[in-house]
Amino acid sequence: MSMRLGMPPPKNPALLKHAEIRAQSLQNRVADAITNFAGSMAFVYVHIVWFSLWIGFRVEKFPFGLLTMIVSLEAIFLSTFLLISQNRQDQRRQLLADQEWKLVELQGKENEQEVTQNKELLDLSRQILALTKAIHQMTGASPAPGSPSPQPS
Repeated sequence: MSMRLGMPPPKNPALLKHAEIRAQSLQNRVADAITNFAGSMAFVYVHIVWFSLWIGFRVEKFPFGLLTMIVSLEAIFLSTFLLISQNRQDQRRQLLADQEWKLVELQGKENEQEVTQNKELLDLSRQILALTKAIHQMTGASPAPGSPSPQPS
């Protein structure tokens, strides 16, 4: 399910799971639909037409008390849906932050393993060099051209 109309569904597995969980609740689906509509240009156009017709057909006399009350109630509900939308965005941000933290921890462990492996490889290389030098000294063979000459210990 797409969070916004015209937007592709998220690719992040955590966000996909979040969207699936939200889609299971009727309340969430209704809140998401209202939030999506209220955040669209269609919402603006509907209100332009509605206010124009209300005033143009003189549904009530100036100062438009009923219209004012209706718009005030609408503003109350829309502000509530805005808060719901912000809470949903906070949940999504928290999911992403948690997933990113798990990745950082995993990469940290992998980096520690690589450092340990590199130290072990360096230690093995030093041991091989020491053994090679010892063999050269025991056999009296000279090192191959380009290799470091044995250093007395």
